[in-house]
Amino acid sequence: MLEYAPYIIISGIIGLAFAYWLGRNIKKQDSGNEKMREISRAIHEGAMAFLFREYKILVVFVIIVAGVLGYFISYITAISFVCGAILSTLAGFIGMNIATIANVRTTQAATKSLGQALKIAFSSGAVMGLSVVGFGILGVSILYFIFNDPNLIIGFGFGASSVALFARVGGGIYTKAADVGADLVGKLEAGIPEDDPRNPAVIADNVGDNVGDVAGMGADLFESYVGSILATMIIGLAFTVSSERFVILPLLISGAGIICSVLGTFLVNTKSEKGVYSALSKGLIGASILLIPAIYLIAKFVLPESFPMGGETHSYLDVFYATVAGLVSGVIIGLLTEYYTSYDYKPTQKLSESSVTGAATNIISGLSLGLKSTVLPVLVICATVLIAYSFSGLYGIAIAAVGMLATLGISLAIDAYGPVADNSGGIAEMSKLPHYVRKRTDSLDSVGNTTAAMGKGFAIGSAALTALALFSAYTAAANLSIINLVDPFVIVGLFIGGVLPFLFTALTMSAVGLTAQEMVEEVRRQFKKIKGIMDGTGKPDHKKCVDIATKGALKRMVLPALIAVVAPLIVGYFLGVAALGGLLAGSLVTGMLLAISMANSGGAWDNAKKWIESGKFGGKGSDPHKAAIVGDTVGDPYKDTSAPSLNILIKLMSVVALIFVPLFL
Repeated sequence: MLEYAPYIIISGIIGLAFAYWLGRNIKKQDSGNEKMREISRAIHEGAMAFLFREYKILVVFVIIVAGVLGYFISYITAISFVCGAILSTLAGFIGMNIATIANVRTTQAATKSLGQALKIAFSSGAVMGLSVVGFGILGVSILYFIFNDPNLIIGFGFGASSVALFARVGGGIYTKAADVGADLVGKLEAGIPEDDPRNPAVIADNVGDNVGDVAGMGADLFESYVGSILATMIIGLAFTVSSERFVILPLLISGAGIICSVLGTFLVNTKSEKGVYSALSKGLIGASILLIPAIYLIAKFVLPESFPMGGETHSYLDVFYATVAGLVSGVIIGLLTEYYTSYDYKPTQKLSESSVTGAATNIISGLSLGLKSTVLPVLVICATVLIAYSFSGLYGIAIAAVGMLATLGISLAIDAYGPVADNSGGIAEMSKLPHYVRKRTDSLDSVGNTTAAMGKGFAIGSAALTALALFSAYTAAANLSIINLVDPFVIVGLFIGGVLPFLFTALTMSAVGLTAQEMVEEVRRQFKKIKGIMDGTGKPDHKKCVDIATKGALKRMVLPALIAVVAPLIVGYFLGVAALGGLLAGSLVTGMLLAISMANSGGAWDNAKKWIESGKFGGKGSDPHKAAIVGDTVGDPYKDTSAPSLNILIKLMSVVALIFVPLFL
């Protein structure tokens, strides 16, 4: 199968080369006046300072774990682990670096036209998306072509997962503590607008958008991307006939997805404020449509005409149908998320209306919306699993996850553009640019909220399929043909696995709350002690707020992150492989449901507030608006800290179980 190696490696190089070209073009754009550049520098410096301090902790973790893997498992697994951690870190770093460069250029472009602003913001997101898929496919394929066994390189996924969890939890605590502090004191107590330069926490809030929603999301989906590929490769080895063809197939499909994502970026353009969402959708749908015939051709030329599987004879068409099922289900889950979180639809509009009677009814309605929103996405995932399994067995489920993530290059671009648009609006406000500039950036930001919510829904769906594929690989490695539900050890494992997402969520929510308390106290102190802040003659201490968010996030991210690594090791070692299988199953079910509910509640609360700000129910400053701000404040750690971190929790535990299964046996 080495004849396919050049095609796979070239696709990764094309993705990275195009990302580099986009990044260089962004840097050439006008960065505005000195005041704008000063604000942008503060955001950039704050984001980089946080990342470097976070990476110091990660380096220690990576060295310790690599040593453990090298001693107990194999040196190849240890090398793969380090490679996965480095490339995941690098992808997140590049994405966040370009985002903090693009924000001020998006603001300046918005002084000229909406279309130019969209082009820069989206291009920065594409740098992130294509860096993730480019590094992902190059890392997995090069390691595979060197060591020739996907079981030996599963450590690559472990490295990616570890970085993703730290990045998601740490970045999520940072961004939401800053956001909550800025909103509670600035908007509710002081009555000043969002992103007002008089608010001491506003720079920390803008920094948080980058460390959480750019670097964190990038690391999250990098891990899903490589995890789905590796799980499919491992399951593909089980084929006694032409197993190498089934191992190489996910790499070829992912490579084709990169090319289609690059082509899809050329479809994203608009001149109208109402056309932003359709322009982004056109790029994603266009890339998906291009990919379908590519999947067909790859399956036809790589796989045998027919082959035995599970006692039946299947064809390459069956694998094609399973892959397309994953691709289509990803789009459907994104659309369902849009329905529940966008203020263009009734659920969020009704949530806005509930704010008329106060914050309590707003919160009750938001919780109800999130719980209800779990049903349809779960049914879609169930249908995808059944369809994929009916066509190609366990391999079909795994390849469906690959299909769902194949166009990640552009789907992540659509997600990552949102924080850039949000930052650009903040820079416009703090620089006191004309009102029409903020109006243009707000139109980008409004769509960015919807695409971010869709991105979280997509991430949860892909996490479920990826975790299921990894779970299947674990059962094969552990020689578990069945998991017996009347076995008390399995029952205990199920309960432990079921409760872990709740404990993890409690710790991450508590971390945001405690750090936000410190932020609120500091912002209140500055408003009282620093004279002239409100009339503009005094200057708030932004660096102090950045430091509080950084210290709080780094201090409180360690315990939740360790749970994902330690829990499966303890259960596997003391209770056995069957109990560990129960743990993985229990955590997958409760973790996925919690993640969907929290992400959709948070997204709906955010857009319900924006619906009121557009002039509904009294508009900005009204009592319903204040109630909606409270709901949005509750929803912030829901959607941007706990929910996305749960995706990584369920996948990381599956990877840990798969890697350490030889010790448990």
